[in-house]
Amino acid sequence: MSICQETQNMRMTRSLGLGLCLALGLSMQAWAENAIRAINSVQQAGTELIRIELSESLSELPRGFTVQSPPRIAIDLPGIVNGMGRSAVDINQGNLRSAVVAQAGERTRVVLNLRQASGYKARLEDKALVIILDAAQSAATTASSGDAVHFAASLNNAPQALRDIDFRRGQDGAGRVVVNLPSNQVGVDIQQVGQNLVVEFLRSSVPDSLKRRLDVTDFGSPVQTVTTTQNGDKVRMVIEPKGSWEHSAYQSDNQFVLEVRPQKVDPNKLVAGPGFAGDKLSLNFQNIEVRALLQVIADFTNFNVVTSDSVTGSVTLRLKDVPWDQALDIIMQAKGLGLRKSGNVLWIAPKDELSAKEKVDLEAKAQIAQLEPLRTQSIQLNYTKAEEVAKGLTGQSSGQSGGGSNATRILSSRGSVIFESRTNQLFLTDIPSKLEEIMSMIAKIDVPVRQVLIEARIVEADDKFGRALGVKLGASDVRGLNGGVPGYNVGGSNYVTIGGNYTAVGSQTLQAPKSDYANTQFINLPASSVQGTLPATFALSLFNATANRFLNLELSALEADGKGKIVSSPRVITADQVKALIEQGEEIPYQTATSSGATAVTFKKANLKLEVTPQITPEGNVILEVDVNKDSRGDLTPQGYAINNKHVKTQVLVENGGTVVIGGIFTIEERDDVRKVPLLGDVPIVGNLFRNNARLSNKTELLIFITPKVVSDRVTVR
Repeated sequence: MSICQETQNMRMTRSLGLGLCLALGLSMQAWAENAIRAINSVQQAGTELIRIELSESLSELPRGFTVQSPPRIAIDLPGIVNGMGRSAVDINQGNLRSAVVAQAGERTRVVLNLRQASGYKARLEDKALVIILDAAQSAATTASSGDAVHFAASLNNAPQALRDIDFRRGQDGAGRVVVNLPSNQVGVDIQQVGQNLVVEFLRSSVPDSLKRRLDVTDFGSPVQTVTTTQNGDKVRMVIEPKGSWEHSAYQSDNQFVLEVRPQKVDPNKLVAGPGFAGDKLSLNFQNIEVRALLQVIADFTNFNVVTSDSVTGSVTLRLKDVPWDQALDIIMQAKGLGLRKSGNVLWIAPKDELSAKEKVDLEAKAQIAQLEPLRTQSIQLNYTKAEEVAKGLTGQSSGQSGGGSNATRILSSRGSVIFESRTNQLFLTDIPSKLEEIMSMIAKIDVPVRQVLIEARIVEADDKFGRALGVKLGASDVRGLNGGVPGYNVGGSNYVTIGGNYTAVGSQTLQAPKSDYANTQFINLPASSVQGTLPATFALSLFNATANRFLNLELSALEADGKGKIVSSPRVITADQVKALIEQGEEIPYQTATSSGATAVTFKKANLKLEVTPQITPEGNVILEVDVNKDSRGDLTPQGYAINNKHVKTQVLVENGGTVVIGGIFTIEERDDVRKVPLLGDVPIVGNLFRNNARLSNKTELLIFITPKVVSDRVTVR
């Protein structure tokens, strides 16, 4: 071996040794560094925990920050590397969708992708970093209302009572709601809900004298009404303005002022046509190139304008005080151009060119969707039934049993879904873009539904009065029975006698074997019973010394007065837009004839029933579809018992916690009855012995009250 070859071999050996030492050194250094081993999510007592398992313990809590849109939590871990062998972890449990690990230099950032924005707390447990997510707010609450502005944080521990609420007119027609607070520690939230302003005073109460609805339309401001109510441990004030308005709020010591002003319209911002609201400009050009004119508009609006090479030609234009977007529309209409906007960039090209490019883009997207690999995703549903969501994704209604319609299908043509009822999970298979869209939709619908407590009061009141006066008058002549001549001589040998009826006369004249006392009455008009009560009686008898002739008189009279009230109060709690039914009563049997001629027993209900479907509006009011029955057992007829029916069915809008009368029936019955002997009953004074008088007055009233209450916490129906 030559000296040159030996020297070369020694160099090669030295190089290999140095490379091996460097490689071992780097490997040992990476092995010595702290590394992320795993990321997982667990649920403990309703709290969501995210554990970042490390190879070594941390000496202090790392720094992090949150992002609201899209909802994310970022944790920076200096001096830590990714030892999982992958940068993304799909979790899809609770509020956590996935975790992404990104490493830059000596720092590693862990990004937690959430379904809803949430705060967090962190703590160290042995060799793990534990992230504790705050309870996510209900999407149903944030979807129906504007973002709340936390005007002032609540610093008081116990509720404090508001002192006064007033309304004043400010300058330029502004309406000022002035609230005197008990202290400057009361928290205030302001948000716009629909067309109304809602102000909530946290941890506070309002006296009954201030729970009212102020009608302030006469002040001539945008504010129409100011309604103050107690809502749990908050005081809720709903301000209803009209027209175009803007508001501001300020607080000086213990006085809070909300000012609603008419919005001033800048004449330079007036809309000159449908959809045109840009700043006004004036143009006067003769045969100017279209590309140069578009550049002038771009300079005026600070937009970036990209013009296609096929845009050519010139135009003569004279415009004065025209919104710039209307001027641009006029130019494009004149030259057959189209516009596409992306951020602050306007792309202008002929309409045919734009249509052709969009068609090519759509065809490319369709081809990608057909060729893109499918991905399977599992989704845990908490409040919505997985079966119902699966039917909606495939375009099936709850009443269909087969395939759905492509017009209403949410999944792509290649997508499929399987639901598991036992664990209430969905297993979706589709392209990634469609899965992201579906998961975003499910995050909005898989939320707890608010509940409503409905209380009904059915009040039945009656006032009855009755008066009756009657008489019984009779005569008896027993001289014939005692051996004498009965009756009265009317001339010669003729006599006449009187009696209550034919039998009584025959008895007195010895035509019958003995006298019948019951037949001695010739006027029998006693007082009738009133409200089931028999009248009192008083009797008088006039007779001669020999007790042969008798004149009997019996007076009967009664006056009855009765008042009563029946209150029925059914209560039921149900979810928003879910029908609820509660009833109590009896089933009355009665016989019916069958087709064979035999009889069968069937039952008819006589119940107190409340059937209601509530709907909570964005303003916090409740729309109720109410069906109330108040039936009771009636009179007995040969066919069975009759049913006394009271029924009301209606739809009504009620404020939360308010009471409304949804129906009422008032009846009055008055009767004056007279029964008398003709002619004799009309004689003054004496005629009272020959007639019967009865007077009846009945008043009944039925009122139905409904009170809905939106349930924020757990409520027990008593």
